[in-house]
Amino acid sequence: MLLRRAHNLLCYWRDGSFVIQNYLTGTEVSLAPMAADILAAFTDWTTADEAVKEFPDHDPDSCRAAVAELHSLGFLLPADESERDARLAGEWETWSPEAGALHFASKDADYTESPEVNDDFRAGKRPALFKNYPDADRILLPRAPLDVDAGFVRTLYQRRTHRSFQQVDLPLPVLSGLLAMVFGPSEFLDGQDFGALMKRTSAAGGSRQELEAYIGVFAVEGITPGLYHYNVLEHSLELLDPDFTRERAAHLSFGQEAVAEAAITVFVTAVVERMSSKYRAPRAYRVMLMNAGHLGQTFALTATALGLGPFQTLAFRDSELEGALGVDGIAETALYVLAAGIPAERERGADTAGLDAFRRAVLHPSQA
Repeated sequence: MLLRRAHNLLCYWRDGSFVIQNYLTGTEVSLAPMAADILAAFTDWTTADEAVKEFPDHDPDSCRAAVAELHSLGFLLPADESERDARLAGEWETWSPEAGALHFASKDADYTESPEVNDDFRAGKRPALFKNYPDADRILLPRAPLDVDAGFVRTLYQRRTHRSFQQVDLPLPVLSGLLAMVFGPSEFLDGQDFGALMKRTSAAGGSRQELEAYIGVFAVEGITPGLYHYNVLEHSLELLDPDFTRERAAHLSFGQEAVAEAAITVFVTAVVERMSSKYRAPRAYRVMLMNAGHLGQTFALTATALGLGPFQTLAFRDSELEGALGVDGIAETALYVLAAGIPAERERGADTAGLDAFRRAVLHPSQA
């Protein structure tokens, strides 16, 4: 049987042991350092018998047993098991191993808290919240706010992460406005050699706009519940799964009640090639993550301005979510989960002013 070394391997020393990790599959084991020499013999497609010839000073049967173990661990692959490995190597070629290892090795975390770490944190073993330079000269700044738009200031200070929502439908124009202001184009630019560029209201490195939005609609007036893709250019919702429920969304987010109660849940993905085709260095992976953060903050502020309660989380079942969205997790991968709804009564307070104003201006213009 022809075998080849998996592309997505890391080797390193930890606590005195030689560790080999396949960051695509999550397999990580301590082996003898000679395992790296055996893996090196399978840079190209070859058989165990041919590879063993490269180690004349070692027992052939022991070498074959080592090859069999490396195969069983997924470090050596036959042709019929290598497609996903090869696809990742191709799609993430210029960003790996640095970005690929971070991204794929941190996927599918179980989010089980470590009691030891948690107990230490509760016992006061935590970093200081504020940093200062005691010996530096100081200039005390005025705390009076600047004379900026009062509505914008209210939005900033009213933003909260909400985890409980009223079970009422959102008006369709509210959802439409939220998607347009957060995910839709704000402007198109002539990028000359880089082609036409789309701007959003969020900062995005190089205007590559690699982020896509999939919307779980559960309580919006006039829209049948289900999973939709937001078509940015057309400003439309494309139905992907009419059987997608809020219970399913909550399961994909480790049972978080905020996702179970929200009127909508937004699953943000990244189409990797849009970014990597221009920015070839692995540092661009940082840009992609920051872009998702910029967009998430815009979502939170826009939802707050509309009188909605925003929620955001990184706790989700990566591979299962990607399967539900119909993306492969390599060329397009899940990054972020956002949600929104009308806050529960105990959380509402003044932050419904935006929704009330929106209703007057859009739904009932004669009352505005």
